[in-house]
Amino acid sequence: MTSELAVRTHGLTKQFDNQIAVKNVDLQIRSGEVFGLIGPNGAGKTTLIRMLAAAEEPTAGEIYVTGERFLRGQNNPDLKRKLGYLPDDFPLYDDLSVWDYLDYFARLYFLKDPERSQRLYEVIELVELENKRDSPIGTLSRGMKQRLSLARSIIHNPALLLLDEPVSGLDPIARVQVRNIIKSLQQQGMTILISSHILSDLAELCDSIGIMELGSLVESSGLQDLYDRSSQQEIIISTLGNAEDLQIELRKHDLVKRCEVLPNSSSGANSGAKNVAIQFIGNSEDSAALLRSLVNAGIPIIDFHRTQESLENIFFNLGYKQTS
Repeated sequence: MTSELAVRTHGLTKQFDNQIAVKNVDLQIRSGEVFGLIGPNGAGKTTLIRMLAAAEEPTAGEIYVTGERFLRGQNNPDLKRKLGYLPDDFPLYDDLSVWDYLDYFARLYFLKDPERSQRLYEVIELVELENKRDSPIGTLSRGMKQRLSLARSIIHNPALLLLDEPVSGLDPIARVQVRNIIKSLQQQGMTILISSHILSDLAELCDSIGIMELGSLVESSGLQDLYDRSSQQEIIISTLGNAEDLQIELRKHDLVKRCEVLPNSSSGANSGAKNVAIQFIGNSEDSAALLRSLVNAGIPIIDFHRTQESLENIFFNLGYKQTS
């Protein structure tokens, strides 16, 4: 992943009549990363994505995509060619076959043979619709239709892919298939912004997270940094020594806020181990330093397991309310 910015906005604002839907958003997304956008309904996520997709003109502010500025009041054809956009309600043409549908959009992007046919084969294989190539769209399942919509949005190999609730209403198997496609696209170098209420999916996919509330971007950071700053971590430590000695050593550390000896659940070769759970408010480097200090103090540590709170819990702990 490079440090080059695929997206940069400054003071981005959208007002409808007397209502401000997006307010002074400064957003940065690095090239090659997957950026997750979360927030309650009405927070402004879809409006922000539509502005980035050049489907909605900003009231104020600036948008840059791979360094090119969005110009208000103009068509921005070069910028639009860099974009792929999958809204949550894009219509499909049920009478067309999968191949003809994708071929139609490829022609709209001026792809010419033999490159056009090669690209169609590539995206159909990527979304796993090879055996449905000649089938009418109306005969496809909901999950297949969503994968086809995703194929349509990347047919021109955009630099930036914008996905608004791409797994909404899909069953677990279909969600996994869409997640795998997104991972493959990132591996190919594509930058992806994805909005979703399914935070477990974002936790698996994203490098960075942005949180919107009442039109403002109230949080934007790397996912691991968000975990480190916001989660209430628990560390389980197992020792072959005396649990009291371990507790005494742990209480010397300011970042350890709770210390509890757990009932012995070890078996086999480590059946004599004592397990201690601590609440820890430090980051990854701090937990590594804690482990080193315990070892240096002569505590015989045999396991040191750092758990991680879910993204959903962090979202709630930050004071926001997830809605569906």
